[in-house]
This record gives sequence, C-alpha cells and structure tokens, in this order.
Amino acid sequence: MAAIKFTSPNKTDFYKVLTERVENYFEVNKISKHGDYRMVLKTLVMFSLYFMPYALILSNAVSIYGMWLCTVVMGLGLAGIGMAVMHDANHGAYSSQRWLNKLLGFSLDLVGGNSFNWKVQHNIQHHTFTNIHGHDWDIRDRMNLRFTPAVKRNGLHRFQVVYAFILYGLQTFFWVLVKDFIQLIEVGKDPSRRMSNKETALRFVGLIGAKSLYVLYILVLPAIVLHLAWWQLLIGFMTLHVVAGLVLTTVFQLAHVVEDAAFPAPDAKGVVRNDWAIHQMQTTANFAPRNKLLSFYVGGLNYQVEHHLFQRVCHVHYPAIAPIVQKTAAEYGVPYLSNDTLSAAIASHVRLLKTLGVRETLAMASEF
Repeated sequence: MAAIKFTSPNKTDFYKVLTERVENYFEVNKISKHGDYRMVLKTLVMFSLYFMPYALILSNAVSIYGMWLCTVVMGLGLAGIGMAVMHDANHGAYSSQRWLNKLLGFSLDLVGGNSFNWKVQHNIQHHTFTNIHGHDWDIRDRMNLRFTPAVKRNGLHRFQVVYAFILYGLQTFFWVLVKDFIQLIEVGKDPSRRMSNKETALRFVGLIGAKSLYVLYILVLPAIVLHLAWWQLLIGFMTLHVVAGLVLTTVFQLAHVVEDAAFPAPDAKGVVRNDWAIHQMQTTANFAPRNKLLSFYVGGLNYQVEHHLFQRVCHVHYPAIAPIVQKTAAEYGVPYLSNDTLSAAIASHVRLLKTLGVRETLAMASEF
C-alpha cells in the first residue's frame, strides 16, 4: 500500500497561526502544557475505581452479587485508566518527565493491554492517517463492522446497527487475549518499523510476561482465594471487559465515526490533497464539551479536535484552548465539528452505522 502524503492545493497558514496562538496562551498564563494537580487527583480516582473493588472481592466480605457489582465498577475503572491516565502518558502529555510518562503508560499493560502496540496503532497510525482506510487501524473492518465507505459492503452490514454495540463490549476481551499477539506479529513484519528479529522476539517475551501477570492476578488469584465455581469467575471476568469494552469503544467512535466526519481517500500514489491539520478538522468531532463530569471521566476525549491538533498537550487544558481553535477555524473557513451532547453524538454514530450498512458510498471531504 502506497505511503500517504498530505499535499494541499491551496496553501494556508491556518495551523501555523493556530499553533502560535495556543503557544501564546501557555506563555502568557505561565503554565505548563503538561498535567498538574488535576491529573494526580484523576489518576488516584481511576486507579481506585479499578483496584478498590478488586480488593473488596478478594476480601470475600461481600455477597456473590456484591462481587458482580464490583466487577462492573472495575470495568468503569479500567476504561477510566485507559482514557484519563494511560492515554496522556503514552502521548507524552501527562508529565514533562519522560520516565513518569513511560511508567504511567505501562498502566495499560497492568490492566491487560500492551503499551507498545497501542502507541503504534494510536499515536502513529490513527493520529497521522485519521479516517484513511488501510492506514488508520481504528477504522479497520474487523468483526464485520463497516466504519468507512472504503470497505466493501456485504449483506450482514445491513444489521450492524443492531450488533455493533454487542461487539463493542467484546473489544477489550479480544484485545487482551488475541489482538495484541496478532498486532505484534504485524508490526514485526512491517519493514517501515525496522524491527529486528531479536527485538520482535524480546517484545513477544515481554508481552507474554505481562499477559501472564494479568491472568495471574485477575483470574488465578481469585480462583485460589475465593470459593467460586469456574463459571462464576468467568462471568465476573466477562462483565469487567464488557463494561470496559463498551465504554472505551463507544467513546472513541464518537470522535470519528459520526455523520459530519469525512473519510478522505488518497489517490493511486497515496496523495491526500489537503493540509494535514485541516484533514484532522474534517475527520474529527468533539462531543458534549460542556459536560464537565464526562470530560473528567473520559480524559478530555470529548475534545478530540484539540487532542488531534495538540496531542502532546495534556487534556486538562483542552477546555481552555478550545475557543482559540474554534475562533481560528472560523477565521480560515475550516470546519469545527462538534455534537453538543453525549446523546446527540451517540445518535449520530448510530445513524452513520445504519447508513454505512445500506449505502455503498458517502460524500467525501472536498479539497481545501
């Protein structure tokens, strides 16, 4: 597949001016682009949501139904760690200290994922090639879900609006047990990564070790400590991941797989005739920006426009720089996509799933 190159037929200084204005905001207010006390508080909250119910389960001090409710809370905590802590850390935005970003980035490995794979999929493939079929791994046609008109439609896609959210609930379960292994093989074979056989082997050893540690504390230890049947343990494990998968997958879909977002197609030479920053504006949407509780929990992922333009800025600053982005976009005639509420964003996503299930094509973004 041809390498992607962004070439705008109409040169614009939109991103240059916007970057200068955002930089000026931090300089004038004498604040760091990284996290502050709010990130410390959020980290404590999210880890508590995950590990306190886990400790309560192991204490055997609650009923079987109480244990099940604890797994629900753990699922919310797992999603919270991913969105509000790990995400900033693996973007290098949590702290100015690289070691702290790396340490907190490993929180993904602690809850069953793999930070190396995630950074390849998210930081490189998704952020660079947003909504471009074959390059943005977040819109791949996996599990028979059609997220882009570039994927050939089949008969089952007609019903994806019915089964999509069921599959969303299986995403982290699949991620923990299967996806990371498949993805590491894929990354290892990619010549652009320049990974030697030794490095690939070492990453596999590390992956197996981290997965083993996860299985040990999430399944083996409860099986030893608690007097539960295997199927009861399995129900708890699946509940945790269904909750986490449903929350995580839905939140990420609301930023790019919604009605106003574009799905640009490169030409045969891999050229996207657009400025990269404007491409991000056309393919990315905010949602519920005034919902402070939601912003706290999802780690500012409802400010996806700001995140895609300034991924190394901690999400606690997005509400402050959003008006700057919106104003600059208006000055240059660049779209600024946003759904006012969570329900409106979900409805837009559902309508697009339905449309993609019955129509072959959608209107593409025009050249800027």
